[in-house]
Amino acid sequence: MILHLGVIDLPYNQPPTGKRRRRKVAAGTQTTGDVAGWLENRYHVMEIFFEEHVEDVATDLEDGLAGALESLMIGAPASLDAFGTATSKIDDRFKKFLSDREMEGLGYPGVPTEAARKGVNRRLKVKRGSPRPSFVDTGLYMASFKSWVD
Repeated sequence: MILHLGVIDLPYNQPPTGKRRRRKVAAGTQTTGDVAGWLENRYHVMEIFFEEHVEDVATDLEDGLAGALESLMIGAPASLDAFGTATSKIDDRFKKFLSDREMEGLGYPGVPTEAARKGVNRRLKVKRGSPRPSFVDTGLYMASFKSWVD
């Protein structure tokens, strides 16, 4: 059994839909996979999340498997994903890890990020504002997080 932590690969710059404006997607469009790779190489976000919550993640996996086995024992049809509830809880736990700024309180170098301290928000095109959580700019990285078990 292997637990994977990653993201659903989505483009950050999606062209507008509709008849009014038709633009071609730039060849160098960044994706959530690219951003996740950069963040992992520089800050080790998912690795640190796992290290900090390893017991919670293990409990989620145990409870999920126990629930699937219990359902099977009482006659429910076999589920295709026995760890579905566990991975859903892990996904929610990671999103809470980012939005609650847990990593910022751990003292890792470069965290909180400069953009977070300055309040930069690319989604709202704000160059300065109130501080925001590190690694949550447009929200797409956080929203595309996915865990799964092989």
